[in-house]
Amino acid sequence: MCRSDNTDPRSLSGDAHTQPAHYLAGLWKDVRQALAGSQRDFTEGSIGRAILVLAIPMVLELAMESVFAIVDIFFVSRLGSDAVATVGLTESMFTVVYSICMGLSVAATAVVARRTGEKDSEGASVAAVQAISVGFIVSVPIMFLGIFGSRILLRAMGASASVISSGHLYTAVMLGGNVVVMLIFIINAIFRGVGDAAAAMRILSLANLINIVLDPCLIFGLGPFPELGIKGAAIATLIGRGAGVMLQLYLLQCKSGRIHIARTHMRLKFDVMKRILRLSLGGIGQSIIATSSWIGLMRIMAVFGSESLAGYTIAIRIIIFSILPSWGMSNAAATLVGQNLGANKPRRAERSVWITGFVNMVFLVGIAVIFFTSAEFLVRLFADEPKVVEIGAKCLRYLSLGYISYAYGMVMTQAFNGAGDTATPTKINFLCFWLLEIPLAFVLALTFKLNEVGVFMSIIIAESALGILGIILFKRGKWKEKVV
Repeated sequence: MCRSDNTDPRSLSGDAHTQPAHYLAGLWKDVRQALAGSQRDFTEGSIGRAILVLAIPMVLELAMESVFAIVDIFFVSRLGSDAVATVGLTESMFTVVYSICMGLSVAATAVVARRTGEKDSEGASVAAVQAISVGFIVSVPIMFLGIFGSRILLRAMGASASVISSGHLYTAVMLGGNVVVMLIFIINAIFRGVGDAAAAMRILSLANLINIVLDPCLIFGLGPFPELGIKGAAIATLIGRGAGVMLQLYLLQCKSGRIHIARTHMRLKFDVMKRILRLSLGGIGQSIIATSSWIGLMRIMAVFGSESLAGYTIAIRIIIFSILPSWGMSNAAATLVGQNLGANKPRRAERSVWITGFVNMVFLVGIAVIFFTSAEFLVRLFADEPKVVEIGAKCLRYLSLGYISYAYGMVMTQAFNGAGDTATPTKINFLCFWLLEIPLAFVLALTFKLNEVGVFMSIIIAESALGILGIILFKRGKWKEKVV
């Protein structure tokens, strides 16, 4: 529990009286620090600059993560529809793995950030070891299920006989090697918790580079490499992520880093593991609720035909890409909340969230303006069928109407997580997505015959409700009392 607040009020406003030239020079210095890595103390100084230094590498990290799926599907698509179907079905199964990864990552960031704010480097290192251990233990049953049950899993997902025959090894390698996915997520969350977001960015950059090089080599047998087909894509991904994990482990044992794991830290502490598992359940629940709600909306959109579904899918892909900076800022808020609560500076933690929310709102309003003025142009980059363009453009314009409240909602969600209060955003997600969004989409789209617009309206209403609820509960301040 936070007992005092030693924040200097001057540090909340940053360098308000700095001359423009000096300000720009300082801004450029901060950008370079963000990319190179910084030893900045995020419990002191300008909050705006702290957000910048944390958010830039976090945005790039998110972009690097999305590149994995794009690269794989780009090369695999050359192998035919069965190969693409295999990737799609395996990715669907992997949503469970990703949900667990996200939950454990939320817990790792919260605990490590709190210990870092307390200036308890030993506690941060111990927490990191326990989070890594939990991830490894959880990955083992998934590994065995993937290796020995890939055919059964594909059959259960409705795969055809040809897909099972040609693609089961891809599924076996991906699920069998899930430990590298688990660890790369968790260890990067540890780096974010201590404020070293640049390390996480560099790790995924290396992993992506290796994957991009190896994918065509192992799929098509270029040069001295064997032609492995779709299995080669899985092996390339496994090697790329595995190299990233090796780099992570190397950085963790470096004494010069923001976090250092020594041999004395490498022992299991079941009380800390239990705490991480408890916190992770909320993060897992958030991920499962959000993912399943989008699946439900896709099912409703499918009623209106493939063109409507295609337009909606393209619009959502554009939106996901456009809000990567928003997620970077939200993750930065989580780190700042955790560290400042650990430093007994709840007022600075709260101020960090409000500043981040405002900056995110300004950014998303700018995105909304672009969507309103250029929606058709953006959709035509991916499709030229008139109906697809019409639905996609309409989706972009409607959904951007909720961006003001959504800007605060996503920041508040991550702020709760950073404080270790993973239960509150889970409850908000359950209420807004399962109890409001899905039923409302069904009623508006099918009962009231608003068709696709009914789905879009349900998303606006649900996301707006999420933002409003998040603000109300955040203002109550119970998250400041969370012990992690």
